[in-house]
Amino acid sequence: MNATVQTPVAAPPSVTRPAPSSMPALTLGARLRPYAERVLPPLAVVLALMGLWEVVASGPGATLPPPSKVWADAHDLIVDPFFDRGGLDKGLFWHLLASLQRVAVGFALSAVIGIAVGLLIGTSKLAMRGLDPIFQVLRTVPPLAWLPLSLAAFREAQPSAIFVIFITSVWPIIINTAVGVRNVPADYRNVAAVIRLRGPAYWWRIILPAAAPYIFTGLRIGVGLSWLAIIAAEMLIGGVGIGFFIWDAWNSSNLSDIIVALAYVGLVGFALDRLMALAGHLVTRGTATV
Repeated sequence: MNATVQTPVAAPPSVTRPAPSSMPALTLGARLRPYAERVLPPLAVVLALMGLWEVVASGPGATLPPPSKVWADAHDLIVDPFFDRGGLDKGLFWHLLASLQRVAVGFALSAVIGIAVGLLIGTSKLAMRGLDPIFQVLRTVPPLAWLPLSLAAFREAQPSAIFVIFITSVWPIIINTAVGVRNVPADYRNVAAVIRLRGPAYWWRIILPAAAPYIFTGLRIGVGLSWLAIIAAEMLIGGVGIGFFIWDAWNSSNLSDIIVALAYVGLVGFALDRLMALAGHLVTRGTATV
């Protein structure tokens, strides 16, 4: 019997897989570069303007103080905005806080009423024909023109200032909300009709999400107008507030204090705009731009 000789089969050579190349870690400079690109250009412009201001205001016949004199005159006001010596002798923090409280109340009222009226106008052609011409006329009235009527009606400074804020900021909220509702895509409405979505569910799931970018645009414009209105109103109604502080500094010929207060006003206004833009970006999941 012949024995069958089996030739051993060689094992396949093992394939050595290269180790995955690890991504090089970003250096500190690379991580900070995006922030530097956003911060350095405006910072350079501000420094250039400050230098130009220093040169121009230091010349003969200049009527405004240069930055160096502003720092010398208002040093205590800048480094300690939290002092409170009683009465109206307070730091800028307390004046800004009083103004922001008035803005919060007036703007909240304008947001609630403005969105509700905007939804009504956007969905009802009859309401739009009746109310839109009136709103277009009233929104052109300057904010301070409402102050005498509000003082006559409320007979107190605080509610009068809140009313001026409300009547100033409500119009862009109404108009943008109405435009957003009218621009809801027809496909969304057709889908709601197919699945028989009616009542509050229709508003919460179809109308409001689709109109949200327009609504937040109106809110963003409204909060900026609210801040503008309260500064002007406080100059006339008095009391604690950044507007009254500016007017009181003018009566005392403290130009340096006015310049410092204006810088705070601008920074707070910028912060309010950014916060509202961020809120819109988060609520609309990126649809509303920051």
